[in-house]
Amino acid sequence: MRLLVTGGSGFIGANFVRDQLASHPDRSIVNLDVLTYAGNPANLAEIARDPRYTFVQGDIRDAGLVYRLMEEVDAVVHFAAESHVDRSIAEPGAFVSTNVQGTFTLLEAARRAGVDRFVHVSTDEVYGSIAEGAFAETAPLKPSSPYSASKAGSDLLALAYHTTHDLPVIVTRCSNNYGPYQFPEKLIPLFVTHLLQGKKVPVFGSGTNVREWIYVLDHCRAVDFVLGRGTPGEVYNIGSGVEKTNLEITDALLKLLGRDDSWIEHVEDRKGHDFRYAIDCSKLRSLGWAPGFTFEQALRETVDWYRTHEAWWRPLKGRS
Repeated sequence: MRLLVTGGSGFIGANFVRDQLASHPDRSIVNLDVLTYAGNPANLAEIARDPRYTFVQGDIRDAGLVYRLMEEVDAVVHFAAESHVDRSIAEPGAFVSTNVQGTFTLLEAARRAGVDRFVHVSTDEVYGSIAEGAFAETAPLKPSSPYSASKAGSDLLALAYHTTHDLPVIVTRCSNNYGPYQFPEKLIPLFVTHLLQGKKVPVFGSGTNVREWIYVLDHCRAVDFVLGRGTPGEVYNIGSGVEKTNLEITDALLKLLGRDDSWIEHVEDRKGHDFRYAIDCSKLRSLGWAPGFTFEQALRETVDWYRTHEAWWRPLKGRS
């Protein structure tokens, strides 16, 4: 199988590309990435010379380029997106352009090329906040930020291409990811690198907002599972069932790095900050998928990775 992976030089995409090449010797990958601030060639430096891997620098909104690449592949895994909530509040136009227009360009090219499978990678944030219980895939979408609204729009567009054109689209919606190679603007890598630099960590508001956390390799392997066994036209939630408040995450990181609560600095809360996300993943689990890492194991390995890869993250801190 020859895969087109969009955004393959970003955090989740790069972990997916490496894991695909390691786990599937019969697969080759074309990585299409425009290399924004979060796309880093260093994320895939160790596989750059693999004959099964091809990197193409380009924009998913470039119809001519996308059409040419789509003719050469069997399936698409679409990670490319503007993804940081704070940035979407400051610069919403970029999120609508990339996440909606870019997804449209890919879908139209995939329709014309007749690809065998199109996996559209989305987020649990499209459901909005929930006080108790968990969102199933059939829950109505109620996004709160320009980021989540743009992802909800792209989800609906992808599913419409299945209904209208019978394009074999599958949508996945995942909870918060963490792990190696995550750009240090997101909570866990930001806090770890701040602490390693001797800086306090900024906690929004009271720190009691709740998120479900999944290790990036568990997410990547769930996407691979859906690529092989998912049903076109369906949506699959991907999560770990591990819910933590922001303060609980902060406390765990402080302990792993030998710090105390004096390293916490509470800052003004984010606009429109959803209080709690939670998703029901029983649909995917019923097909045989389950996470392979415990939270404690994966968080410890993540902290150790940033501790031993200062040369990777330190140049990025000034850009974040």
